[in-house]
Amino acid sequence: MESVFGFACKDFAVVVADASAVHSILVHKSNEDKIMHLDSHKLLGASGETGDRAQFTEFIQKNVALYHFRNGIPLTTAAAANFTRGELATALRKSPYMVNIILAGYDKDTGPSLYFIDYIASLHKVDRAAFGYGSYFALSMMDRYHRPDMTVDEAVKLVDQCISEIRKRLVVAPPNFVIKIVDKEGARLHSWKVSVEEGSVPVA
Repeated sequence: MESVFGFACKDFAVVVADASAVHSILVHKSNEDKIMHLDSHKLLGASGETGDRAQFTEFIQKNVALYHFRNGIPLTTAAAANFTRGELATALRKSPYMVNIILAGYDKDTGPSLYFIDYIASLHKVDRAAFGYGSYFALSMMDRYHRPDMTVDEAVKLVDQCISEIRKRLVVAPPNFVIKIVDKEGARLHSWKVSVEEGSVPVA
């Protein structure tokens, strides 16, 4: 019942992910941070099999850091997205990774951008994207209320609406969500959205 979604606005991009680590019918933890910081201005939200998600996202993070170390300049968001897509495509006919990715970043020249990358190595630059069962509801809410000129407060309000709809509509809904934002100031954690039942803020 994973839910990962995000959208880009004029000055920033938002990525949201549920915080449940699940295997079959068991919930192992409910404070899993599924949004990785690739570098100071890039976020990578992922869903999929736990092992594939953890290994592949860490592999991408380390290679993005290696490129920066070797060349002295960071990859642009578009370049990072194409590299990620290339690695998924290479693995597709060998040992595919069951992982879906939303990659958000901010570049000085082009501003914020958001990329949809699925497990069969499809890559699209979009203004909103979602994966998992929660996508049925998050996408409809974003289609209705998303605007390119939203402020951060308006964006967080839309995120709250999406989370509320997911919790209401899914028969087994994830209780906790993590929200991260990337803008000209960099990538950062905005907040955790914790269910009333959980009672405390998760510790990453």
